[in-house]
Amino acid sequence: MKNLIVSTIIVLAAIPAFAEPTSAGQFVDLFNGKDLTGWVDVNTSPETWRVEDGLLKCSGQPIGVMRSEKQYENFILHVEWRHMEAGGNSGTFIWSEGTVPEGRRLPKGMEVQMLELEWPVLHPDKDGNPAPIAYVHGELFGANGLVTTPDNPRGTRSKSIENRCLGKGQWNYYDVVAVDGTVKLSVNGKFVNGVSKASIKKGYLCLESEGAEIHFRKIQIMELPPGVTSPEQTAPVVKK
Repeated sequence: MKNLIVSTIIVLAAIPAFAEPTSAGQFVDLFNGKDLTGWVDVNTSPETWRVEDGLLKCSGQPIGVMRSEKQYENFILHVEWRHMEAGGNSGTFIWSEGTVPEGRRLPKGMEVQMLELEWPVLHPDKDGNPAPIAYVHGELFGANGLVTTPDNPRGTRSKSIENRCLGKGQWNYYDVVAVDGTVKLSVNGKFVNGVSKASIKKGYLCLESEGAEIHFRKIQIMELPPGVTSPEQTAPVVKK
C-alpha cells in the first residue's frame, strides 16, 4: 500500500500547478465505523447490514447490494474484509449501476470477487473436481452487460495469478486501482489481476450480500483526476 500511495503522489505531482483544485490525492473513509452514512440500500433489507464494534457486518440475506451515494470514475479503493462462513460468497462492485435489472439480484457493473477458500471444495464440478483456487480470490469480471478485456482470461473473466487470500475468520485487504477503464487488483499487498477497456468507467460502488456472513472494516477511497468519459461510458444517475 505504501508503494502504491507513493506512486500515486508522484503522478499527481506532475499535474500542472494551474490545474483546478480537486480532492485527488487524499484518502477518505467510506465507512465511518458508526453507521451506514454514505450508503444506500438497493435491494436488500434493514436486517442485512448492521454496524457492531466498529465493523460493518453483512448477514448475506437476502442476495443483493447496497451502493455508495455518489459515483466514482478514477480512484484507488482500499477494502478490508473477512468471511465468517466456510465457502462464503460476496464481492465489491465498481463502475456499477445504482439499480438492479428486473428479474435479477445484482446490478450491472464490474465485480471484484470475494469467495472464501473452501468455496471450490464445497462447489465441485459435475465430476467432483474442485474449481481452480485462482477462481476464489480477486476474480474480476463484468456483470449484467459490462464488458472488459481480461489480463488473465478465464472465459470473459480475469483470474488471479497467485493465491494470496486468507480463509474464514481472517482479514484480507484489496487495493483496487481503477483508471480510465483499466483495473489492477492487489490482494494482501501484491498485484495479481487486472482488466482493461471496460465499457463503463464511471459509476457507483456496491457492497454485495450473497448468502453468507461477511464483515468489512476499513473502506477508503482516493479519487484521482477524471479522464475523458462519455455519457455512454457512465452509469445512469439514480435520482434520490
